[in-house]
Amino acid sequence: MIEVALDRPWLIARLPAPMRLLSWAPHRPGWVTADRVIWREVRDRDLGPGLDAEAWLGEQMSARGLGLAVGMLTSRDVRRHHLASSAVEGVRAACLATVGLGNAEAVGRRLVSERVAGTINLLVVAETGLTEAAQLEALSIAVEARTAAVLEAGLVLPTGLATGTGTDCLVMACRPGEGRYAGLHTAVGEAVGAAVREAVLGGARQWLAERNGG
Repeated sequence: MIEVALDRPWLIARLPAPMRLLSWAPHRPGWVTADRVIWREVRDRDLGPGLDAEAWLGEQMSARGLGLAVGMLTSRDVRRHHLASSAVEGVRAACLATVGLGNAEAVGRRLVSERVAGTINLLVVAETGLTEAAQLEALSIAVEARTAAVLEAGLVLPTGLATGTGTDCLVMACRPGEGRYAGLHTAVGEAVGAAVREAVLGGARQWLAERNGG
């Protein structure tokens, strides 16, 4: 469902066909049609003070012939990606995730400090046809599953348990269709939630193990 190609600093996810994507990604956000989603790994030397990171990412992607893809930025080593899938009542979903918790936050209580950058970037694919409203609902399930996984990982901050990071980005992909609902009671909602939860929890546990010297 998601074909993954690693060419560091690039992580390229190819979809089985052009799909309708919804995201707040820095490159081609909102509602778009695309068949690829791109991660660009960055370091401090790549993004200096005053740099327009979104424009820089667009230029980098266009130079590689990837300008029509949706693009995200991450400080996480893209070799540390996690891919998970789930099938419920014939509906399949998959999630490709990179998980860094260097700038983790507890929702509603921002930390104001100089910390190592980090982010959670997700591509979630539901292999079913959905209306735009149902795709929005599926996106909410993916965000909920992300949060549940980070809570389960158990990173304690001065403000409480981490629920995400300050720069999380999520791309939700599906085919346009007549499916009107994608909540927790639906097969697509369960499949999306299971795939996201597994991928994010695996990534969070790996990040914590690395931080703790494991």
